[in-house]
Amino acid sequence: MDRFIQFNNEQIDARQMISYENLARALARNSTLSLIERQFMELTPNEETIAMSVFWRHRDESTMHLGRLSDIYLLTEGFWRHFAVLEWLELEQELTNFHYPKLMKQLFIMAEEFRLMEQVGKTRPGTKKAFALRSATYLATYKHQMDDYRQKGFLAEALMTYLYVAIHEGAPSLPTGGIYDKFEQLLPLWQHVYDSDKTTDSIAIIYRLNPMIELLMTKDLTLNFYALLDSVSQHFIADHEHKGVCGVEQGNTDEAKETIEEVFRTWHRESQDDSGTHMRFELERGNAGKALSDEAVEGQGGQDISEVGTGGDSDSSAKPQKEDSAATKQLKKKYNQSGDSFGKEHEHVIYEEKRIEASQTAAEQQMIEQWRLEQEPHVRALTTELRKRMAQKKIDKRTHLSYGRLSQRLLLSFVTDDRPKPFYKKDAPAKPLDAVFGLLIDGSASMMDKMTDTKKAVLLFHDVLRSLTITHEMVNFYEDAYEATAENQPNTFEWLHKLEDGSKDSSMNIVAMEPHEDNRDGFAIRWMTERLKRRSERHRFLLIFSDGEPSAFEYALNGVLDTAQAVIEAEKEQITVLHLFLNTTMPSEEQLQLFATIYGKQSIVADDVEHFSEITLRILRKVLALVVSSM
Repeated sequence: MDRFIQFNNEQIDARQMISYENLARALARNSTLSLIERQFMELTPNEETIAMSVFWRHRDESTMHLGRLSDIYLLTEGFWRHFAVLEWLELEQELTNFHYPKLMKQLFIMAEEFRLMEQVGKTRPGTKKAFALRSATYLATYKHQMDDYRQKGFLAEALMTYLYVAIHEGAPSLPTGGIYDKFEQLLPLWQHVYDSDKTTDSIAIIYRLNPMIELLMTKDLTLNFYALLDSVSQHFIADHEHKGVCGVEQGNTDEAKETIEEVFRTWHRESQDDSGTHMRFELERGNAGKALSDEAVEGQGGQDISEVGTGGDSDSSAKPQKEDSAATKQLKKKYNQSGDSFGKEHEHVIYEEKRIEASQTAAEQQMIEQWRLEQEPHVRALTTELRKRMAQKKIDKRTHLSYGRLSQRLLLSFVTDDRPKPFYKKDAPAKPLDAVFGLLIDGSASMMDKMTDTKKAVLLFHDVLRSLTITHEMVNFYEDAYEATAENQPNTFEWLHKLEDGSKDSSMNIVAMEPHEDNRDGFAIRWMTERLKRRSERHRFLLIFSDGEPSAFEYALNGVLDTAQAVIEAEKEQITVLHLFLNTTMPSEEQLQLFATIYGKQSIVADDVEHFSEITLRILRKVLALVVSSM
């Protein structure tokens, strides 16, 4: 299968991709469907993934948007729901006997694309605008390419573009003369696509065209126009459908499943892992016929235990190990399995939560005292300012009211005013600041040259909130890059200060922070969101101090999109996410755009390490002023 490899570092609009993905999931009625971008549209059912084409990039905004929508409509409302996958698998086997299987396969996809555009347009009229733009854009491209293909001797490619123009614009727009006159002989058969109602109709057209095309062509397609069905193979049915489901075993009288959607309706939590013994049973139907397995072995309850397995929820692929083996001891660490509770990208993440070991050295104690001496004027100024605002809230009163307490100073208004308002009300005493903060600190190796200034900023954050008795939590997060594998990606959350610690001084924990390896930002944000959303405070803030984009095991490509999704999920829980970018130089335009796509307008840039504490103070002043004003 031809794969699209992205060699440039062009960034996608993560929030827009998330909105497209949500649309795709709604249309396919599949909440776990993933959306990516590839050279051509793709459909990978066994991974529950669809791909839009990069064909729509670098066009005007309206064209790019409608073009991508047309891909989504075709893939979800079209091929996901109304494409007969079993008929296609039969055709795929027959194509091996054709002289030009690649050409005939792609002509079949072209016919199905046209049929499904017509069908989806009838059932969902709102899609017609996107499909009309799709046809017009591809027509302009193929008309331009058609003669180039002919001149270069790519006759199969020229035929593909010729037949596309024929069904989307009609015969009058087609060129004539030379090879095009021979192509014209195919039009009477090809025009049957206008009458196609189902996949078998498109297959019938391919069978009728094949003898004539074999007489015209001398070689198969060299270039690709579609990669849509490359992943929809017999393996897809084998992975999710068993023989009993296809109606070949006795006792099963139901019809075989036809579409991709129907196959996924049978998806059970128990059958997601193909390696278990549960796959020996017909979970999809519960049919009365015989079981497919002839490998069952009767258990012998009297046997002694000879070995201890280290698999299960800690490591599903582990082999049995002796109880005192190194592998068994390794798994006895206090790791939690994330499973699917933190998103598809983190299914194999294991994580531990622990308090950092506080520093005990006199030198670091002296360092804390020196930092506090430098920051004390800023802390005092901010806390004094906020306390004055809160005190003002307590004594402020509203005057010139129609009811309330009678003001002696306004008694004269009974005589001078037509509508006297001599009453006033005193506001209720201000309550303590109703807020909670969670601070995530990127503990990756790239923070090494910024760690000292980061500690200063974290200490300032801690001292301001302690002085105002505001509940807060500070956590250093990182992934162990050296131990990470496809089955397990160990992550660690080191508490510098927990929500339950109140106004406890955790300065010696802060100074003990050290950089480690990788940062899995989306996972960390979801973890902190789970903690904050259980809090009863009205205002909940999640701050993240980081010096770059997410980077972890098998997380480079999808890290940006996943982190943006995590931010949106936190915002849905009424948690405000703020990002402070820590860097020693001014960020590039590309970096600024990246942070905007992940965090929206809630990203702040520090272009000098000396400004970390200053910007942290500015963030706190702004958000705490909002909390005070809402009291």
